[in-house]
Amino acid sequence: MDDEPLTAGALARRLGVAVTTLRSWHHRYGLGPSGHEAGRHRRYTARDVARLETMQRLVAGGVPPHEAARVARGGVLPPSAAGRRDGGGALPLGRADPVARGLSRAALRLDAQTARQLVADEVARRGVVATWDEVVRPVLVAIGHRGLVEVEHLLSACVSEVLGAVRRPARGTPVRILLACADEEQHSLPIETLAAALAEIGVGCRMLGARVPVPALVAAVRRTGPRAVLVWSHDASTAGVGQLSAVAGAGPPPGVLAAAGPGWDPATLPPGVVTPGSLSEAVALLAGVSP
Repeated sequence: MDDEPLTAGALARRLGVAVTTLRSWHHRYGLGPSGHEAGRHRRYTARDVARLETMQRLVAGGVPPHEAARVARGGVLPPSAAGRRDGGGALPLGRADPVARGLSRAALRLDAQTARQLVADEVARRGVVATWDEVVRPVLVAIGHRGLVEVEHLLSACVSEVLGAVRRPARGTPVRILLACADEEQHSLPIETLAAALAEIGVGCRMLGARVPVPALVAAVRRTGPRAVLVWSHDASTAGVGQLSAVAGAGPPPGVLAAAGPGWDPATLPPGVVTPGSLSEAVALLAGVSP
């Protein structure tokens, strides 16, 4: 862990709790910041952070806060509490961003309010692309590896709310981009993220969402005449290349036809279909076709 003393806000993001929770633990249980420089607010040292991580882990596992605080200050956990589980354990995040760790803790507690606020704060601070790559995506991948369906659904809903709140381009801005999930593809969060990232740089798009049947996708292409169409597939079972061929044959072909997501096999795609390998690549590709 970085030994640089942390502000309350930075530590709250790291732990996945509200700043008010830190203040409560400080005033009620004496687990406050000890680092101090003249003329500045006190900051949390590495030792302070370790104590609060212990406090949080024990409270999440069902240990009463006053008992958890006593242990965090150096006490011994009584046998009656030692056998309690920690509410699902930590996620395998490796050397993840500290905010990703905080988000994972909030998600495991099914604390939607904190998870939503953490994501919103990072979108405001870093932008959509960096927040997705550095904070949200690593947590979702780790949740998927653990098979925690309820946690994945809660976190996905929180992220979706934040992305939907990203300010869209002004009314009247030309919309030349169409985003859709492949037929039977239910994972729409990646294209929601892409739509928000485009909106952040003033580029509008139409998003059809999850499980778009081929006839509906073709109808949308004919109706709107987009310059770029991107179809997302998370799994090979939804990545039928006939969908892309149908789009290409729906009329004047779009200038860009893209297949995004791990479901597609590049070797099987029709000629001319591009495959952006990351969110930032997709943003750059689509932004280039917008007026």
